[in-house]
Amino acid sequence: MARSSSGIVAGLTAVAVAVVGFLGYQASATAPAHPPRAAVQEPAPAASQAKQDPAKPMAVPEGSGTGVRVVYSVGQKRVWLVGDAAQEPKSFTVMPSTVHPKAGTYAVGSRSGSVTGSDGVPIEHVVRFATAEGVAVGFSARTDGALPEPDPNKKTGGIRMTRADGDAMWAFATIAAKVVVVP
Repeated sequence: MARSSSGIVAGLTAVAVAVVGFLGYQASATAPAHPPRAAVQEPAPAASQAKQDPAKPMAVPEGSGTGVRVVYSVGQKRVWLVGDAAQEPKSFTVMPSTVHPKAGTYAVGSRSGSVTGSDGVPIEHVVRFATAEGVAVGFSARTDGALPEPDPNKKTGGIRMTRADGDAMWAFATIAAKVVVVP
């Protein structure tokens, strides 16, 4: 009897965790608007971009760690997929969400192939790695390919990219992959 009871408890626990996760996601999608956050200062990234040779890829930000990782610069609105040392990192621009994770190191915690984003639009290749202000934060691509500025009156956590870049992110950032956020 103890064996079947523990199996039932484990099953109920798994269902409860899934329901709580789903409800948390739904709550973040309908959260009340908050005042817009202060703009991230961009003089340093802008200065480094001015010196950037367009024939060379953007350099991975200093202080972003080592090893295989995703690097996300909030100020530069850019992501780097950093593989092993023999590979040139892939880098592309993104459209940040209205909610930003703090600088630090995270791990990919969940992924979804296709869902509706917190802004109500269909998205694909969702790679979630953080929670900020009660909102799940992750990378995704709109299925219509658009990259509009997010509504500053809504709390959203979707860092949007093109569909092609979303494909690359999906292939690179699997569960537990390291994500480093820099200013």
